[in-house]
Amino acid sequence: MHHFFVKPEQIAEGMVRITGPDVNHAKNVLRMKPGEELLVSDGTGQDYLCRVAELDSEAVLAEILKKEEDSRELPSRIILYQGLPKSDKMELIIQKAVELGVSRIVPVATKNAVVKLDKKKEESKLKRWQSIAESAAKQSKRSVIPEISGVLTLKEAVKDASVCGTGFFAYEHQEGMAGTAKELAGVGAGQSIAVFIGPEGGFEPEEVQMAEEAGIRPVSLGKRILRTETAGLTLLSVLMMKLELEAAEKISNPGAKAGERQEL
Repeated sequence: MHHFFVKPEQIAEGMVRITGPDVNHAKNVLRMKPGEELLVSDGTGQDYLCRVAELDSEAVLAEILKKEEDSRELPSRIILYQGLPKSDKMELIIQKAVELGVSRIVPVATKNAVVKLDKKKEESKLKRWQSIAESAAKQSKRSVIPEISGVLTLKEAVKDASVCGTGFFAYEHQEGMAGTAKELAGVGAGQSIAVFIGPEGGFEPEEVQMAEEAGIRPVSLGKRILRTETAGLTLLSVLMMKLELEAAEKISNPGAKAGERQEL
């Protein structure tokens, strides 16, 4: 089923009006016809099952069949603070992070980041990265399109993450997966979670100190050294699994206490 995003004001009186580049995509690429069903998200977390009513050169009109009750979003907001990687690795990271449920991605300029973006280049990259996030959100049937923020320094990123109740950074010198399990045990629904991943070369000792002083906790991802594009996706996968399992357990056993739930 094809998936489109609209603004809330494009929904009225049981109908959705799709405009802009999506019209050409629906008509000439997907070759959609009246009567076809599609999924529409309003960007606020609400999804609608719809049926195409009319198509013309300016808009696609779709009748709302029903509101989708089950949210496709994680029960916690996860922000990925990603150290700028080399080449096009950021595109892969954004695509997969969106599929895994991240809410926002913040590129971070750290001491070991080889990539340096001037203002003009940053604007071009952000436009490209946001387009990738939108495409990944459509493909994975997300209810919202995650925001790709402007590049921050690590100091700015740590301050930005202060609004999150919980924060972690993957650190190759941190030992013990038992410690990682203990740190992640407190993660639950309704939280905002900051995830920091270094670039190639990782974090410098002074950067580690800065993060720890701000309450962001180091976690190990195992005995092997992971590439920057692997580390973030690994930690996001663990968080996604934990949050999804907790949500499923709440549905199947609503009377269970938090301490009775199975931990990863």
